[in-house]
Amino acid sequence: MANVKSSKKRIKVTMRQTLRNRIIKSRTKTAMRKVVAACTQNDAQGAKTALIYAVKTIDKATSKGVYHKNNAARKKSKLTKMVNKIPA
Repeated sequence: MANVKSSKKRIKVTMRQTLRNRIIKSRTKTAMRKVVAACTQNDAQGAKTALIYAVKTIDKATSKGVYHKNNAARKKSKLTKMVNKIPA
């Protein structure tokens, strides 16, 4: 356990940030899973709406510093390619 006051504060802040990041990552992963599920069922309309929400959550996570911008771009690209492969 930390003895210095600043160390104790850093532990509290880190725990709070870790919890926030975990919530944001979980929300993003759920949105991505919905896109994948819609793609496996060949539901073009559902996949497109799920993709819009997933891209929005990925962008929010990136702006909050949870994901690096290249990581976010890779995730969005992967999902978009998946949706575009669905026969219309």
